Amino acid sequence: MSDMKIIPSRAGFLAARSKGEKALARGLVIQAVTRDSDEWRIGLTATKKIGNAVTRNRARRRMRALARDHLSPLAKNGMDYVLIARHDTATANWQDMAKGLQKAIRYLHRTIANGTNPNVKPDAKPNIKPIADSQSQDQS
Repeated sequence: MSDMKIIPSRAGFLAARSKGEKALARGLVIQAVTRDSDEWRIGLTATKKIGNAVTRNRARRRMRALARDHLSPLAKNGMDYVLIARHDTATANWQDMAKGLQKAIRYLHRTIANGTNPNVKPDAKPNIKPIADSQSQDQS
């Protein structure tokens, strides 16, 4: 696998959120989206909701280590992965997080390869009423 590259701009994060697929793992939310490239990229996010600066930095360090150790062997070229910290990312059991990340990545790869998300119900048929012809309107 190639070196880890970062997603440099907000547009990459927004693309993963709007066009990609999402999976939950212990202490993490993982989003993945395909793009036209020969390399894969990673983005890390930790919002103020999860804690102060010390907690957010610890969460980002742990996510970076997870990506280096457990995502790198599974990552596919042409994919962007965004790891979003949750409230327990800084304190969760490391082995649980690693197993959860690996399972979520495999799920995302399957979902993207199939082109369908099993959690989203297919669109129902629209409720279209036939247009009445002019003879039936005249009789009313």
